[in-house]
This record gives sequence, structure tokens and C-alpha cells, in this order.
Amino acid sequence: MDEDARQIRIAAALLTDARGRLLLVRKSGTAWFMQPGGKIERGEEPFAALARELREELGLAVAPDAARHCGRFSAPAANEPGFTVEAELYALPLNGEARSAAEIAEIAWLEPDATATLPLAPLTRDHALPLWRSMLTETSR
Repeated sequence: MDEDARQIRIAAALLTDARGRLLLVRKSGTAWFMQPGGKIERGEEPFAALARELREELGLAVAPDAARHCGRFSAPAANEPGFTVEAELYALPLNGEARSAAEIAEIAWLEPDATATLPLAPLTRDHALPLWRSMLTETSR
């Protein structure tokens, strides 16, 4: 299998509430907490994929003008051994109340000053959390 076939393109959100907490999700049948979001379908724009996934998985409606594109990040896939996720990450304020739906088994909130004790997906641990923490530092200046 070639390298491109082993990549999973996703769009994911650094979704925060008014208190600065970060929303994480755990999908059914998995152990890892991660950013909400999901796979980008063929021909779909990354933000459109994210908006679709947030609506399906958490019952949230998001506006493109509320999102800030943070960049593209790669990490080993948490639930597909031997695969890599390539994620378009967006920072978004929570607009509404998130509720688990579709394949989401659990929602968790990470406090800004807390150490993460949950089992975290590599993308979340290595890229999303450091990015979120740097964003918190920027806003507190």
C-alpha cells in the first residue's frame, strides 16, 4: 500500500467554551479522547467536513466566520494502526450545548490549568493540546 493510501484526511476542532475549557470526545468502541471532527469526503472542503461532523456528532451548528484555521498537522492514527491522520485544525468557540450523538460515546472537558489524565490520541497529545495552551497564553496577555 502506498503512503497516500495510508493517510486519513480529517478536519477537527479546538472547541472551547466561555471558560476556556477544551472539548474532547471518545468515539464508541475506542479508548482515546480526541478533537471532535472527522474524515473529509472526496470533493469536500475541510471546513464543510468539520461543520458536517460537528452537526452529526455533537448537534452543533458552526459558522465559517467563527472559525480560525490553525494549520495542518500529522500524527499516527489512534484507531487505525499503521495509518497517519492529516488534520486541518480549526479553533472555534462553543456555540450551543454539545451533546453526544452518532458514534460519540463520551464528551470530556479539559480545564485550562489541568493536566490531561485521559488517554489521548496522538494528534491531540502532540499537536492540539500544545496549540490550545499557546492560544490560552496569547489571550491572557
